[in-house]
Amino acid sequence: MAEVREDQVRGALATVKTPEGVVLSLASALSGIAINHGKVYLSITVDPAKARAWDAVRVEAEDAVKALPGVVSALVTLTAERKPGGAGQGQQGAGPSAAPARGAGAGGPAQRTISVPGVKSIIAVASGKGGVGKSTTSINLALGLRDQGLKVGLLDADIYGPSVPRLTGLSQKPEMGEGKTLLPLDAFGLKVMSIGFLVEEDQAMIWRGPMVMSALTQMLRDVNWGPLDVLVVDMPPGTGDAQLTMAQQVKLAGAVIVSTPQDLALIDARRGIAMFEKVNVPLLGVVENMAYFVCPHCGERSDIFGHGGARAEAEKVGVPFLGEIPLHMSIRELSDAGRPVVEAEPQSPQAEAYRRVAAGVKAALDKAEGGRAAPRIVVE
Repeated sequence: MAEVREDQVRGALATVKTPEGVVLSLASALSGIAINHGKVYLSITVDPAKARAWDAVRVEAEDAVKALPGVVSALVTLTAERKPGGAGQGQQGAGPSAAPARGAGAGGPAQRTISVPGVKSIIAVASGKGGVGKSTTSINLALGLRDQGLKVGLLDADIYGPSVPRLTGLSQKPEMGEGKTLLPLDAFGLKVMSIGFLVEEDQAMIWRGPMVMSALTQMLRDVNWGPLDVLVVDMPPGTGDAQLTMAQQVKLAGAVIVSTPQDLALIDARRGIAMFEKVNVPLLGVVENMAYFVCPHCGERSDIFGHGGARAEAEKVGVPFLGEIPLHMSIRELSDAGRPVVEAEPQSPQAEAYRRVAAGVKAALDKAEGGRAAPRIVVE
């Protein structure tokens, strides 16, 4: 089957009109078209004040493109750029400059806070860098919260490197439910969603920041998540624009920082802690992953990456220490096989370590609910 061409897509978009009556294919708002193996991705830049009117255009554009021969799927994202002056002199977009000042009110009433209907609490699992086991920690934490009797969902927010399809062993495409909302897949009693369910595993995602944020927003708002007690968000690694904007715009109940013990990882973990503090997101705690290795043959323990660094860092900055996870072959092997250790070997010491972390997270959430409400995250 021949690849769908951009001119064919634009021809389909010529049948769609913007709220101002301009055909979409000629509108300056159409800011990006990407095509890969029959999957079409469009980005439309809109005025946030007119987002409701543009949403109907988004749906019509998706339907028009899907009707083209050879189109497997179509995703149209609405993006919005900050107006000049909103982020400080000479600054644009939703980067670090968009962070509200610390303190009461965080700069005024909320304007773009994202909450998810039917979801009681949203928590972010983050790291200052990649390669520290954040995604493996996320899914096992979610399973640990499930074992605490909670209804739990897992959102893979790492657009460029989605891991949840491999960790769950799922490959089917999500179905469309009522109201044009996607139905999350089920894995081990968790509701799960990932961009990896919509694209091929080896496909490179070359989206710019606004397209990434729009896709994440849609995976929060346009997925039928509820009812859930907790939605665990596996954040992208690092502290760039996408991560910071996610922390600013989503109404988070708190964040969990994952780090390995060595100094280089801890430096990046400090950046992650600082980012959430800057936007007034409560820190639920720090997890030290790959904390130690126990030889399966002789039983001798080795601190391959050092030991205790994350605990010491948590104590230094006044953040709870949630626990340490060992470096163990079964965690790696079962993760690669799509069978997380908490599900596959629930009686193992490794699974118990994750459940202790989950118990700490649940206790922190219960404490927050029993006291003052979590602060609202706002963007000027």
